[in-house]
Amino acid sequence: MSKESLIKKERLSALPIGPDFPWLAPLAGFSDLPFRLLCREQGAAVTCTEMVSAKGLIYGLRQKSGPASRQPNGTEELLASTPEDVPLVVQLFGDDPEFVGAAVEELQQRGFMYFDLNMGCSVPKVTKTGAGAALLREPEQALAVASAMLKKAGPGWAGCKIRLGWDSAAPVYLDLAKGLADAGAAWITLHPRYARQGFSGSADITALEKLARAVPIPILASGDLFTAEDGLQRLEAGAAGVMFARGAMNNPAVFRRYLALRRAEECPAILSARDLLALILRHAELARALTPGRPGKKGYAPALLKMRTVVPRYVRHLPGVKHLRQALARCEDWEDLRAILRNYFSEQAQGREE
Repeated sequence: MSKESLIKKERLSALPIGPDFPWLAPLAGFSDLPFRLLCREQGAAVTCTEMVSAKGLIYGLRQKSGPASRQPNGTEELLASTPEDVPLVVQLFGDDPEFVGAAVEELQQRGFMYFDLNMGCSVPKVTKTGAGAALLREPEQALAVASAMLKKAGPGWAGCKIRLGWDSAAPVYLDLAKGLADAGAAWITLHPRYARQGFSGSADITALEKLARAVPIPILASGDLFTAEDGLQRLEAGAAGVMFARGAMNNPAVFRRYLALRRAEECPAILSARDLLALILRHAELARALTPGRPGKKGYAPALLKMRTVVPRYVRHLPGVKHLRQALARCEDWEDLRAILRNYFSEQAQGREE
């Protein structure tokens, strides 16, 4: 991505944050460029990249200056974007202020403007490095890492995602959020669970209410936003805006319904078969066009393989998903995918008529 392709003559003065600007969360393995653009078409105002390792980015640059035999770093694929993919927030993770600061500088040179530090990911492969939610065990280190990002990004251009703490014995979110606000964070996203919980139990909405009252910057709500109604509930709890994650993975049209409810307009909670098929085909079209291919008999294998796992999630509420999975497992090219989908939805329509 070139700097010129993202930065217009007048730099954006602020990232859209508010009840009418729903965000798409950073989703590891999911929020790639095709999915982000799909969600934007459905009403997402801001999207985030998948988590980008600060060290991975910097080490990747060093590899490029080394022997040509070294393999390229996969971090570059996470940063793929287009001029339509704005505003875009790059979510970084890392435990070293120097690397995080250097990563922001490098990304700014490429034209990226907005950044977020992940201090909420509880996946072991992230926390074992001291990054993600592991930073919640050391609030001082968390502030040091965040401050390095905020200083390089500049006031108003970066935020942080946090949880309540590492475990219930040490809830650190209120004090940490105040420190982040003082350091210049433009927003804070709260997933109101402890890291040790993972995604078990329920998000603590009362913690969201407390945080919204405690700090002077916008608080974005995350965690258990499965439906548009969940988003409205978080606004009532004091959130300045909402960030859909699993809700968007299950149904990208959640953004459209959320915005419709905000305007007191009618919008179905469940897409019609025609609309759902159109959405899936649109996702496939974007994936085919925008996902780099690898040499192989059938062309764009990685994108096609991803669609074979995505489709069952979109139709999970419909009958016959098991048979659809079996058909998708035998899918070898994009024409096969379209035929399988049209056949499946045709069978759904016939079932309703019977």
